[in-house]
Amino acid sequence: MKSLHVVADDGIKLHVGVTGDGPDVVMLSGGPGCGQYLEDESIAPLGMRAWYPEPRGVGRSDGSAHTMREAVADLEAIRRTLEIEAWIVLGHSWGSDLAVYYAVHHPKSVHGVIGVAGRGIQRDRTWSEAYHAGKHLEPNIPIAWDADVHAALNRDYVRWIHEPRLLRQLADCPVPTALIAAGLDIRPSWPLEQLAALLPRGSFQRVADVPHDFWATAPATWVDVITDACQLMGVS
Repeated sequence: MKSLHVVADDGIKLHVGVTGDGPDVVMLSGGPGCGQYLEDESIAPLGMRAWYPEPRGVGRSDGSAHTMREAVADLEAIRRTLEIEAWIVLGHSWGSDLAVYYAVHHPKSVHGVIGVAGRGIQRDRTWSEAYHAGKHLEPNIPIAWDADVHAALNRDYVRWIHEPRLLRQLADCPVPTALIAAGLDIRPSWPLEQLAALLPRGSFQRVADVPHDFWATAPATWVDVITDACQLMGVS
C-alpha cells in the first residue's frame, strides 16, 4: 500500500492511499465521517488502480466538519493533482450517496458510479424505522469516525435531497450508475431500486446472503461483486 498527501483547494492536506494498476477507481467509505475502512489491497477491485481518500477532518486528513460540496471539491482536487481525466467512483453506504452527488455535479469527471448498500435519495420514516429496529442484528465492525463531520454531512444531505431540481438533475445525469444492495442489509433496498429506475443509465442488483458491511464479513464476495461492476463500466 502506497500513500500520499494531496493539497485541497483551500490548503488542507488530504491523505490518499493507492493500490494496484489499471483503470482508475476512487473508493469512498461511509458514515458519513468514517475513516477510510476500504483501504486494503486484499479487498480492492481486481485489475484496477484504486485510490483511497480519507475525508477531511477524519483520520490522517487535516480539516474539520464540511459540506457535501466541499467533499466533492476535495475529490476533484485529488483527481486533478493525480492528472486523472476521469475515474470510476465506487462508494459504500454513505459513500454511495456521495458518489451519486459527485456524478450529478461533475459528470465529465466520472466514468461511472458503483454504489454499494447506500441509503438512496430519501429521508423516509418507514425506512428509518426498519433500520433502527434491526440495528442490533448487524455485525459489530469497529470503524473510527468523527462525530462533527458525521453531523455536518448529514445536515447537508438533508438540504440536498430537498432541492427543488434534484429529481430533474438525476433524470438528466448521463453517468452509468450501478446500484447494489446487500441481501441481508437491515436497510430497505427500495430507494436504490427507485433511483436506478430514475437514472437514465441506472441499474440495480441484489447480492444474496450478505450483510451491509460485506467488505468485512464476506470479502471474497465483495471483491467479485465490485470487480464485475468495474468491468461492466467498460473502462480500459
